[in-house]
Amino acid sequence: MPRPTRMILTPGSISLAQWRAIYRGEAFSLDPACLPQVAESASAITRILARGEPVYGINTGFGKLASTRIEDADLKTLQRNIILSHAAGVGAPSPKPVVRLMLMLKLASLAQGASGIRVETLDLMQAMLAHDLMPVIPCQGSVGASGDLAPLSHMAAAMLGVGEIEVAGVRKPAMQALTDAGLKPLDPGPKEGLALLNGTQFSTANALAGLFEAEVLMQTALVTGALSTEAAKGSDAPFDPRIHTLRRHKGQIDTAHTLRELMSGSAIRASHLKGDERVQDPYCLRCQPQVMGAALDILRQAATTLETEANGVTDNPLIFTDPDEALSGGNFHAEPVAFAADMIALAICEIGSIAERRIAMLVDPALSGLPAFLTPKPGLNSGFMIPQVTAAALISENKQRAYPASVDSIPTSANQEDHVSMAAHGARRLMEMAENAFAVIGIELLAAAQGCDFHAPLTSSEALERVRALTRAAVPALDHDRHFHPDMALAIDLVRSQAVTRAAHIALPGVDQ
Repeated sequence: MPRPTRMILTPGSISLAQWRAIYRGEAFSLDPACLPQVAESASAITRILARGEPVYGINTGFGKLASTRIEDADLKTLQRNIILSHAAGVGAPSPKPVVRLMLMLKLASLAQGASGIRVETLDLMQAMLAHDLMPVIPCQGSVGASGDLAPLSHMAAAMLGVGEIEVAGVRKPAMQALTDAGLKPLDPGPKEGLALLNGTQFSTANALAGLFEAEVLMQTALVTGALSTEAAKGSDAPFDPRIHTLRRHKGQIDTAHTLRELMSGSAIRASHLKGDERVQDPYCLRCQPQVMGAALDILRQAATTLETEANGVTDNPLIFTDPDEALSGGNFHAEPVAFAADMIALAICEIGSIAERRIAMLVDPALSGLPAFLTPKPGLNSGFMIPQVTAAALISENKQRAYPASVDSIPTSANQEDHVSMAAHGARRLMEMAENAFAVIGIELLAAAQGCDFHAPLTSSEALERVRALTRAAVPALDHDRHFHPDMALAIDLVRSQAVTRAAHIALPGVDQ
C-alpha cells in the first residue's frame, strides 16, 4: 500500500485546518525551505557574542537577574541551568494531544529563524514528534508571561534527557526513551534554552484544543437542538432566513440555515403545521439561532486570534540578521490567548446552558406535551428526572469556570514581571468545560430521541432519523427504569467522537472563516 501523504507545513503560514489535523494526530513534515534562515539566525548568535556586549538571555542572567554578566565558558551551562531550574510545574500530566500540539507550535515558531537556535535542535524536535515521544508536562505552573516558562521547561528538559517521556502509553525516563529511539539528547547552545522555554505554546496548545472541542460541541448541539425541537413538536418558522438576514450576524444566519436543513422533510413537523394552538415556542427552541449563532461568531473570532498566535514567534529576545541584532520585547505575553480562551469558555458555557434548558423543557409535561420525565409510566418510573439534574449541575459548574481569566494578574519574579495574562489556566480549563458540556449534549441526545419515540409512527427528517437510528443502535428506548449511567456514557461517547454529526450527514458550520 502507498504511504499516506504527509502534510507539508510552512512555518508562519500553517492554517487552522492543519493545526486541527495535527491535534487529531495527522503526520506532517516541515518545509525544508525554512532551514537556511534558521541556520543564519544561529550564526548571528555567534557574531553577536563575538562583539563582547551584554545581550539578555545569551550572556546575562534572566528576569530580575538580567544585569548579571555570564562568562563565555559558562554560556552552555547557563542554558542548561535555566531549563532545569524552570522545570517547576505541578499537577497532572497534560493530555497527549495537547503536548503534541505544544511541541509542534514551538517547532513552528523556532523554524521561522528569529530565535537563534540550530537546525539540529529542530531536527530533534521533529524526530520526537515522528517517534511519538511526548514529554510528560505537568499542567500547572504558568501565569502566561514571561511565556509558559514551567511547562515549556519540562518539554525542553525531556530534550536534555531529564524528566519523563511517554512512549506508546508508557512513561519512561527521558534519557531511556531518547536512546531507545536512537536519538541523542540536546546539548544546548547559547540562547537555545531560553528560546525553548520562552513563548506562549502551552497556553496556545490548550486554547486550540479547547477551540477544536468546542467546535464539535457546537455542531453536535445544533443536531440535538433540532431533534429536541422535533420531540417538543416545535416550529421551524423561527429559523426562516428572512428573520436572520435582517439582523445580519453571520453565525446566526449560518446556524438558522443548519437547523432548517436538519428538520427539512420532517413528518413530525408537518403533523402540526395547522391547528396548533401554541403561538410561540420557549426561547430554548425559538432562539437557538440567536444563541448558537452568537457562540459560533465568538468561536470564529477566537479561531482568528489563535491561528495568528500559532503562526507567530513569541520567545525573547528575538534575533535579526540584517543587521545582526538581539531585540528584547514582550511577545511572550499571552494576553491575546487569554482573551481568546475567555471567549471560548463563554461559548462552551452558553451552548451547554441552552441545551440544559431544552432537556428541562422536554421532561416537563406542561411545556413539552410529553409524558412526565419522558417515561411511559411516570410515578412507578422516574425516567429522565435525575439526568436533567445532572445536566443542571454540570452547567452550574461551567458557569463558575467561565469567569474571565484575563482580568486577573499577579506580579512574579520579584516584581519584574508585574502584569501577567493568566492565559495558561484560562485555556487549560476549556477541556474540562467541554467535557461537562459533552455530557449535557449526550443527555439531550437521549431525551430528544426518547421524546420523538412518543410520536411514532411519525418520523422526523432523513438527517435526524439517521441520528435517531445511531442513538437507538447504542441505547434502546427507555420503557422502564434501568441503570442510567451506562446509557449516558454511550451517548456522551457518540457526541464526543463526532458520530452524531457524521450520522446527520449534512454540512455543519465550523470555526474556519
